[in-house]
Amino acid sequence: MTTAESTASRLDTADLKQRVQQMYREVAEHPTHAFHFETGRPLAERLGYPAGELDAIPAQAIDSFAGVGYFLDLAAIRPGETVVDLGSGSGTDSFLAAHATGPSGRVIGVDMTDAQLAKATRLARQAGVSNTDFRPGYLEQLPVQDASADAVISNGVINLCPDKPAVFREAARVLRPGGRLAIADIVTATQLPQGVTCDAALWAACIGGAMQQDDYRHAIEQAGLRIETVRANDRYRFLSERAQGATRTYGVTSISLLARKEP
Repeated sequence: MTTAESTASRLDTADLKQRVQQMYREVAEHPTHAFHFETGRPLAERLGYPAGELDAIPAQAIDSFAGVGYFLDLAAIRPGETVVDLGSGSGTDSFLAAHATGPSGRVIGVDMTDAQLAKATRLARQAGVSNTDFRPGYLEQLPVQDASADAVISNGVINLCPDKPAVFREAARVLRPGGRLAIADIVTATQLPQGVTCDAALWAACIGGAMQQDDYRHAIEQAGLRIETVRANDRYRFLSERAQGATRTYGVTSISLLARKEP
């Protein structure tokens, strides 16, 4: 049994699911409330999202933005491509991808929180963005056909999943040969202790689920994805004292990463 599988077997995944859904329902419906992480356009711009591109998508989606890094330059989405957004939330990255891929392409957003899906779907309809499709689902079992995507993207969500190797296997399954995985996520320099990794409250806070960075990369490579680029996101920061303490003790940090499915 791998470390990830052992942790998932001990974690109360039902409790984790409930906590994560509750938190991100709040992010969707009340984005100005205080969270342990930052939200909104100031965060997106500080992480590197170009202001002009943000201007082109629904502002209410950006209000609920809770990403941990910028990675769309790594994704290099081209017109006509199919993109799958893992944990699409209220749609910031999905709308930016939809703009990049244009009317001849499409973006499939997958999320498990009904409030996020409802908000993204409503905003797409109001803005006349017809090349997005927001679907309910879990990242370990994507509601997406095999070998149907040119790119899979995700921002700050995979760390919340109990079985990360399964997420990467699913990403590889839906990618076409040569397709790209471009993500931002939270990882650690050293392995978190069991008291942290088995605490659903800390997982929901984007701390307890952070995987040791070498193990994280290994899980990606074991799924048949070749890592091409990894970079640190020094502009991301946690707000709560508990999260800041974990950052100092275990080297919790944000990275952006590009990997490609082997042909």
